[in-house]
Amino acid sequence: MSQPKRFKHRGKMMIVMLLVLALACNMPGAGTPQTPAFDPTKVALEFQSTAMSQQLTQQSIATEAEDPPTLVIPSPAPPTSVPPTAAIPTATENVILPTATQDITERMKSAKILVYEDTPYIGQWIKDTLQGMGLKHTFVGDAMGNFMENLNSGIPWDLIIVGAESHDYVSGDFFDVLTKRVVQDKTAVIVEMWYLDQVSEGRIKPLTTKCGVELQKSYDAPSSIYWLESSSPVFNEPNTAIPLIHFDQYWSWQSGDYLRLIPGSEATLLAGMYQNRDSDYGVIASCFDGRVVLQTFCNHDYHRDDIQLLWENYIYNTLKNRFAALDQ
Repeated sequence: MSQPKRFKHRGKMMIVMLLVLALACNMPGAGTPQTPAFDPTKVALEFQSTAMSQQLTQQSIATEAEDPPTLVIPSPAPPTSVPPTAAIPTATENVILPTATQDITERMKSAKILVYEDTPYIGQWIKDTLQGMGLKHTFVGDAMGNFMENLNSGIPWDLIIVGAESHDYVSGDFFDVLTKRVVQDKTAVIVEMWYLDQVSEGRIKPLTTKCGVELQKSYDAPSSIYWLESSSPVFNEPNTAIPLIHFDQYWSWQSGDYLRLIPGSEATLLAGMYQNRDSDYGVIASCFDGRVVLQTFCNHDYHRDDIQLLWENYIYNTLKNRFAALDQ
């Protein structure tokens, strides 16, 4: 009877041991990660961080919308017929708009120009200047009769040039016609003369008075000529003319006359023998809104290149102002 009782106790012990092992398997060991306990502070910080991140993202999107990045689109490759370095003109670049200078230049080509120049034996620099500019003109040389005939013709001259240097002089009826052409027909006139002192109270006086200048006195020998109005177009268009500092006296007696402005004058003394004297001792005057230029020294007392450069500017600017008067 004792043997069966021992087996009975052993059975109970085995059942208890199995239960303990089962519980041990379900309990977490030392190396197994534990589920963290709920931490409210940590959750609040994470929520704040998430909110800040969303705010920065929204600001970035708004900034990109206000100032979008520049999109660089590469230019298309030029056609094979154009060298790689050549610029491809746009539709607007193909249209060449006319400029005022181009218009004046074209009008000058058809201008009617009458020229008297009495220096055939020493050089006709005025004629040479006109030819260098490519301008057609009626040239009468020193033939006063032909000059008068053309002045009295019905031709609507745009520019009349009087180059009276050879110590013979144009006077009398010539200036009557010139004054009428300037005042009534708005003709441009350029006069080179050395003898104003001999005719100043004659028929030239209506022209000089309307111009706004008068004789001051004559002078015997050439001297350096300075620009009094260096910014004037006469010295800058189309060439930059330099002052006539260098001279070589050609005429042995009386080289020219000094001009001065009369009261209320609208003329401008452009150049003179004395610097900073802009109302007297002048030798180049401009009047009638730039259509008339009076020069009271002799071309051949100065260097040819300097003179021809200056005369090209005379011609260009008097014609330009002639066209401006006609367009009004």
